[in-house]
Amino acid sequence: MLGRILARLGTAIPSVVGVVAVTFLLTRLLPGDPAAYFAGQAATPQAVAEIRTKLGLDRSLPEQFAFYVRDLARGDLGTSLSTGQPVVKEITTRLPASAELTLVALIVSALIAIPLGVLAAVKQGSWIDHLCRVVTTAGVSLPVFFTGLLFAYIFYYLLQIAPAPTGRLDIFLSPPRHITGFYLIDSALTGDGAVFLGALRQLALPASAMAIFSLAPLARMTRGSMLAVLGSDFMRTARASGLSPGTIVFTYAFRNAVLPVITTLGMVFSFLLGANVLVETVFAWPGIGLYAVNALITSDYAPVQGFVLTMAVLYIVLNLVIDILYGLVDPRVRLGS
Repeated sequence: MLGRILARLGTAIPSVVGVVAVTFLLTRLLPGDPAAYFAGQAATPQAVAEIRTKLGLDRSLPEQFAFYVRDLARGDLGTSLSTGQPVVKEITTRLPASAELTLVALIVSALIAIPLGVLAAVKQGSWIDHLCRVVTTAGVSLPVFFTGLLFAYIFYYLLQIAPAPTGRLDIFLSPPRHITGFYLIDSALTGDGAVFLGALRQLALPASAMAIFSLAPLARMTRGSMLAVLGSDFMRTARASGLSPGTIVFTYAFRNAVLPVITTLGMVFSFLLGANVLVETVFAWPGIGLYAVNALITSDYAPVQGFVLTMAVLYIVLNLVIDILYGLVDPRVRLGS
């Protein structure tokens, strides 16, 4: 297994190199001049030129790329011109907020979608099957930012049962002592019930919007995979052997159908990381998605490059975890490798 992990990491190196090069070129193609933006409207051409020299933007693209790679090798992602803080520090501070939101949405989505898909396959043609189709169609049709805005309008503005969409915690509550960066976990570990409930209330709307977005592929894949397994020969043999329906469904059918579901779960997690950008903007969530959007608006190169590189590394780690899960769930995958 260790050799497989190392081999997988080796194949990821060209992907990371490609992401670094493409991200650098794309940020240089962005419209606008960061030197002129940060110099201000009243700045003279000489002042703009001095800022451009200070930022290294007067050098050729190959020179800029060489300095960028050199800094990356040192673990330096640059400094944000907007905040004046190192990008590594900003991303490290904001990443737990995005990770907490994404993981809560994924857990909620999996807890609903997988049982719904299994029941829809077992009870094919029943009202549960029709409900599964309605839910998956709605999940595919509704963009995540629209669902977020709709939830905020209904539950905060009209019904006033949800907190204001203004971040991770109510302004009257203090963040818990930093342990993991996840407010739910940190407040639970420190025994602060008020902060735990406050963080949970703030998470409810953005996490629900993202969960609906991810429900559809998970439920559809679970249903389709279960139908394929339930119609196979070995399942007919299991039924003829007199096994109970619960044993047939959960011990034999679901275990054989779970591999495509794990693949879809990984893909959905990747999509949710991307969807974070929209949801964090709608709910003023202080994660790396909102950080990247603000940097993009101001043509602040370093945070944008740091965000894309962080996302690429997360995707690679996620694919590695999925490969390991494959081997744990199905020993044939380990033997095949």
